[in-house]
This record gives sequence, C-alpha cells and structure tokens, in this order.
Amino acid sequence: MEEKTKEEEKSHADSSEVKAPPKQRLTACLISAAFFGSVGSSFLYGYNLSVVNAPASYIKTFYNKTWIDRYNEPIGDETVTLLWSITVSIFAIGGLVGALTVSFLIKALGRKGTLLANNALALIAALLLALGEMAGSFEMLIIGRFIIGMDSGVSLSVLPMYLGEISPRQVRGSIGQFHAIFICLGVFMGQVLGLPEIFGQESRWNFLFAFLAFPALLQLCVLPFLPESPRFLLMERRDEVGAEKAFQAFLGRTDVSRELDEVHAESRAQNTQRTASVLELFRKRSLRWQLITVIVVMSCYQLCGLNAIWYYTNGIFEEAGFEKALIPYITLSTGGIETLAAIISGLVIEKIGRRPLLIFGFSAMAVFFSLLTVFLHFQDRFSWMPYLSFTSILLLIASFCSGPGGVPFVLTGELFEQSYRPAAFMIAGTVNWLSNFAVGLLFPFIQAALQTFAFLLFMVVCVAGAVYLFVVLPETKNKTFVEISQSFAKINRIPDQTDEREMQDVLDANGLKFADVEMESSF
Repeated sequence: MEEKTKEEEKSHADSSEVKAPPKQRLTACLISAAFFGSVGSSFLYGYNLSVVNAPASYIKTFYNKTWIDRYNEPIGDETVTLLWSITVSIFAIGGLVGALTVSFLIKALGRKGTLLANNALALIAALLLALGEMAGSFEMLIIGRFIIGMDSGVSLSVLPMYLGEISPRQVRGSIGQFHAIFICLGVFMGQVLGLPEIFGQESRWNFLFAFLAFPALLQLCVLPFLPESPRFLLMERRDEVGAEKAFQAFLGRTDVSRELDEVHAESRAQNTQRTASVLELFRKRSLRWQLITVIVVMSCYQLCGLNAIWYYTNGIFEEAGFEKALIPYITLSTGGIETLAAIISGLVIEKIGRRPLLIFGFSAMAVFFSLLTVFLHFQDRFSWMPYLSFTSILLLIASFCSGPGGVPFVLTGELFEQSYRPAAFMIAGTVNWLSNFAVGLLFPFIQAALQTFAFLLFMVVCVAGAVYLFVVLPETKNKTFVEISQSFAKINRIPDQTDEREMQDVLDANGLKFADVEMESSF
C-alpha cells in the first residue's frame, strides 16, 4: 500500500514537472524581428516628424525661388505659409490613407509581407523628396510627403500587430515598446542629421530626405528571412506547419504544442475563421468599451500636443528667447531625452504594467504643460525664464515617452482577439492620423490666437485622458488575449462568460484543462 502511494506521489510529481511552464527567454529571432521590423517602419515615422524642422527656412526659400522662376514675382507671405503648412500636414493625410488600406493589405499579404511591400512607398518618397529641388518642383516635395505619410500609416498599424502576435505574453509589452523606442530614435536621427555641420545647410537639405531610403533598404535585406506571425499563419492561412516553425523560431524551442493548442482553442471560441469588418466591430457589444478605449487613447496620443512641439520646436525655442545658432543643439537634447525615456519604459513595462504608465504619463504631461504656459508667459520679464521653459519641454517629452508614446499601440493589439484585430487597428490608425492632421494644421493658428496659453488646450486633453484610463482601463500585462477580453465583460454588460465557456468546451473536448493552458502557454 505504501509502495502504491509512493508511486502515485512520484507520478504526480512527474506530471507537475511536465506541466511546469517553460521559462521564457528572448531569442535572437524575436529580437531581430522586432529590431528590423521597427527600423523600416517606426524609425521612418519618427524621422519624418522631426526632419522638416531644420530645413524649414531653406525649403521656404526654395518655394520662393521656384515661384519667381514660374511667375516672375516673389511669393506672398500667406501663400508660402499655406504651402509650408500643407507640406507639414499632408504627411498626416497620407498616413490616414495608408491606415485605411491596412485591413486589405494584411489579408492579401500577411503582416510581414505588408511591411516588406510598404518599403516601396518609402523608396518612391525618398526619390521625390530628394530630387524636388533639382527638378524645380515644390509639388514633388508635397507629393513625397504624402507618400511617406502613407508608408507611416501602414507601418504604424501593421508593425504593432506583428510584434504583438509574435511575442510571448511575458514579454509582449517590452517587445511592443521597440515600436516606441524606434520612433524616438527616428526623431533623434532627424535632429542629428539636421545639424548645420551635417545636412542642415541650404546646399545639403535634400540629403535629409534621401536618407529615407536607407532604413527601407535595410529592412528589405533582413526581414524576408524572418518568420511570419504564427497566429496569422494558423488562424487565417490554416498553415499549421508554417505556424509551428514560426513558433519554434520565436520561442527558441521545439515543443510548441501548448501554443498551438491555445491558438486553436481561441480560433474555435471566436466561432469565426474570417477577419471581421469595421462595421462588425462597431456592432459587437462585447467589444464596445475596448473600442471606445482605443479611440480615446489614440486621440489623446496625438491631441496631447507632443507632435505640435516636434513640428514647431525651433519656433517655440526661438520665441522662448534662445539664440538662433544654439537652437539645433538644444533641440537635439529633446530627442535624446525622448529616446532614453522610451528605453526605460520598455525595461519596466512588464513590471509596472500598461495602465500605471499611461495614467502617470498623461498626468505628468498636464502638470508640465501648465508650468510651460506660466514660464512662456513671463519669459520677457526674467532672463532665466527661458531655461525653465526648456526644462518643462524636456520633462514633457520624458513624461510622454514613459507611457503615452508607446503603450497605446501595445494596447490596441492586446484588447482584441485575432479576427477583430485588423479592424481595430484600422480604426485606431484613422483616429491617430486625423488627430495628427488636426494638430499639424491648426496649431500655428491656435498659437497665434492664444499665444502662451495655447498649451492649456493640451493640458485639458491630458487630464481627460488620465481620468478616463483610471476609471475604465484594466491592467493587461501577462494576460492572454482571451483573459483581457474577459476583463471587459462587466463594463460591457455581458453577464455570462460566453467566450470563456466556449474556450472551456473546446479544451475539454481535447482533454485539456483551461487553467493549465493559460498558465503554461507563452501566448
């Protein structure tokens, strides 16, 4: 009897060893996919946010010269301001068009295939922007900005989706932050290359735009050799062999049966194998507050005012009283602070969580926008006041990058299951780019009308965003997509745990325990 008991205990111990979740590590394949995916996508978006700052005066001079050559008279001040505003803001219109094509593209080409095809837009835009001056055509610059906007519109939706689907849930936030980090690196590189010693000269500003081709070519050289999203392969392409190989590459182990079982179970629980439309997502009651949350967060991401600072940094510092020769170097420090804050956020996101980082980021931004308003208002009365304005801008940027700069894209991928994710990213992208366009086009006029009080509008947005997230958003770190969906059941007024019961039925039919799969699976 004692021997039988010992055998049972031993058998139970062996069973426990088998069920112990594998320790997850970052693999070279996962890091490479995040790195090279971000280089040709997020990096280019960030670069295009800041690259127009340094050559702004030279481009306006080029517009005037072209106008004189064509019409034998100098361009009017209002006309050059209008052309420049269009050049800056049409980037967002292109982004909107790109975002609206995402659902179609990823269905036809997949996540990785869409990222690769998107590089064609970057290369075309680089040619138009680099050769516009030589051709004497400011239209080429405007069209080039529109096309590179399309490139960014596609990549800002597809890359977070790809990163979220290839990442084990234990590191999904950290891998997702590659997107934010490379946006910041792009902003910083745009500032570095825009220095007078490099390309920030009247004879070299077109090289700033020719550089766009380099990250695109780098991604084209490496990304084809990395796997497609295994969830996409399994749930949408029904390619089990390809999905298994992709899981093995990203996880760094041969036994990926648990991951395959979980994706199969999620697929059956969704009761559909097709990608849902935007209209279906709006009608889905169980996803109502997830959708509202994404719309609010993406609106706040743009309307919080950081892009206004990037687009018009040089003008803001000049009005703050800094010497014109020092402004490019002062601006450079803002990009450095942004990059450092994004890296720190990526390191702590899995410990602190998404919700605290977002709430802290928006709350801190509200405080520093208030201080910036005070400092700008009194800058003419005290010689040391511009330095406080500069400090406030640095702290604003750090606050943004601590959470609001990257977490919204991670959240969009986490709040929706596979079939609704493309539609969710299309909606998020549309809101993102419409808000971006509004800020880029309207901020100069708002600033002219309200002067130093213009930033109070952004303060109100930040406060509203922080309050909403505090009340509505649950924590999503280290949760499966099904668990995250269930955390919204109460606020969506879904009384029964329909998806969970369906998942349980599927797993029971396969002789598995729901809790065990959730505990052991990496995804």
